[in-house]
Amino acid sequence: MNNQFKAIVINNTDDRYTASVQTLNNSELPNLPVKLDVLYSTLNYKDGLAITGKGPVVRSFPMVPGIDLVGKVTASDSSELAIDQLVLLNGFGVGEKYWGGLAQQAALNGDWLIPLPTSLTPKQAMQIGTAGYTAMLSIIALEKQGITPDSGDILVTGANGGVGSFAVYLLNLLGYSVVAATGRVDQSEHLKQLGASEVIDRNELSKPGKPLAKERFAAAIDSVGSHTLANICASLKYGGVVTACGLAQGMDLPASVAPFILRGITLIGIDSVMRPKADRIQAWQRLGELVEQSYLDKISTEINLEQVINTADELMAGNIRGRVVVNCQL
Repeated sequence: MNNQFKAIVINNTDDRYTASVQTLNNSELPNLPVKLDVLYSTLNYKDGLAITGKGPVVRSFPMVPGIDLVGKVTASDSSELAIDQLVLLNGFGVGEKYWGGLAQQAALNGDWLIPLPTSLTPKQAMQIGTAGYTAMLSIIALEKQGITPDSGDILVTGANGGVGSFAVYLLNLLGYSVVAATGRVDQSEHLKQLGASEVIDRNELSKPGKPLAKERFAAAIDSVGSHTLANICASLKYGGVVTACGLAQGMDLPASVAPFILRGITLIGIDSVMRPKADRIQAWQRLGELVEQSYLDKISTEINLEQVINTADELMAGNIRGRVVVNCQL
């Protein structure tokens, strides 16, 4: 571990919000027991909000953003984490409450870390990132409820987004018939290449609807919330399941209990931030078994720390498609 390292640092002094690349001493790292050399991180939407100041993401200043990382352990008080071991992190308030992955070094709590699966390289894990991890958690939840490829169509909302596109791709790999809902129907061909058998306009689901609609989907993965989630519940087949992992349309749920009582449906919340270690390990092992390198290369762009701030501006302007992987050692 070098004495100095580069990091994206966000400050808010005298109501002046700034983000810059700074050179720090490792003595400035938080007083947490596991030290890492960060190899790769990502630039997620939440990181974009933090860096640009367009959302109240950061809880304390100064802050190093970055909600994902893969690193090599350089110091540890944990018997489970050996020096030079490759480890992976998603969530746990990192990049919001605790210094995160957009830096060359990090100090973290060992309970937040899991071993990097041997089937994945550090870069591959960050090409997948929280988006793919959340999609996998959602699919595992459907499987636990008995949803199989024979159950019928699986709806994926926000299908052009990070979680949605991974969900379409992974469900198709597993043999499911996928209906993709998107606001960008001009990109239907892209979604069909990912594995969607049908693409529908999100407007079919986004307006106030009936308490019960025609039974249409065996299950759904929803990253939208609000009226969309309510309409999904109303459109599930008897015994259907929907996982809720986002709130792009809103936090409200203007729904009826009718589909829960009359059709026995199940609504499962998917949290990717504070997930128990066993769940994290299972999801990442499955991702390592399923995801193909050719897909990851198609959906991701690699940048370095010096490029992060400008790329965050582009991300918030809607000019970035796919995953942004940050090589922190370049």
